[in-house]
Amino acid sequence: MDTPPLAHTPPLAAAASAADAPAALKPLRRPQWRTVAELLKPITWFPPMWAFACGAVASGQSLSANWPLLVLGLVLTGPLVCASSQAVNDWFDRHVDAINEPHRPIPSGRMPGRWGLGLACAWTLLSLAWALLMGPWGFAACALAIVLSWAYSAPPARLKKNGWWGNSACALSYEGLAWLTGTAVMLGGQWPGPHAVALALLYSVGAHGIMTLNDFKAIEGDRRMGIASLPVQLGASGAARMACVFMWVPQWVVAALLLVWQLPWHAAAVLVLALAQAPLMAKFMRQPVERALQVSAFGVPLFVSGMMVSAWGLRHWQSQFQAIPGLGG
Repeated sequence: MDTPPLAHTPPLAAAASAADAPAALKPLRRPQWRTVAELLKPITWFPPMWAFACGAVASGQSLSANWPLLVLGLVLTGPLVCASSQAVNDWFDRHVDAINEPHRPIPSGRMPGRWGLGLACAWTLLSLAWALLMGPWGFAACALAIVLSWAYSAPPARLKKNGWWGNSACALSYEGLAWLTGTAVMLGGQWPGPHAVALALLYSVGAHGIMTLNDFKAIEGDRRMGIASLPVQLGASGAARMACVFMWVPQWVVAALLLVWQLPWHAAAVLVLALAQAPLMAKFMRQPVERALQVSAFGVPLFVSGMMVSAWGLRHWQSQFQAIPGLGG
């Protein structure tokens, strides 16, 4: 069945009078544009777009001279690849959403039939076509991100059934891969270098913790549907501690690397931003379910601010030290 049996009656139908009920309950033939936009979840586009921008900054290349590549990349990572992953996830999660989030487009009935799957496929193909404009590295990175997004949600892989694997796939795609793509594209397809790889991987580890924050709102539905998210596996308190470790430790390692790279002010800024997250994390570990949204709303912006600080630090390192023998990336 394409629309879950647990789907709620659309609000329009619920509000209709008894006389108008037959017309109101008539199945939709196609979704409204605002429902399509809701399926693609624009609010989720920011992380990969930000990571791509960080990679572009860290490349050391002129942003003004390469603005067409920057725009192409931002559109690819957010409104295309990320949006397609949201559509894929909503389609294969439609029965779980009928429990956790029955107001979502598919379980609510506002996205009828197989429209959800069709949009997921269409956005996937559009993403790959757009990536052709960004050269071999851009296309390869896009293809890998697409593979990860489908593997995360779709059977038989369905990586999200295990919180360790699913969160790793999302974190790598949203942060590390997007960062390295931004750097490589700005460098004309060259390898980003060990410094960029180190920062991208460290922030991917941190993003694993951020992914865990999203799982606290769905514990009951995940447990009932056999999805072993970290809150289901470790309990709410254990998952909260693990999320904080994944988020906090990489920021300290980044600060240490920046210090080694003779970027003390950037290192200090990353440390200050990390320390500012500590009170939020302390409250979160005491009340995981109640405080998860607060960490997402106020702690994550501090985390991603550190990403951009470190990107500008690496840009400064490029300009000051890359020409020195033995220090080039």
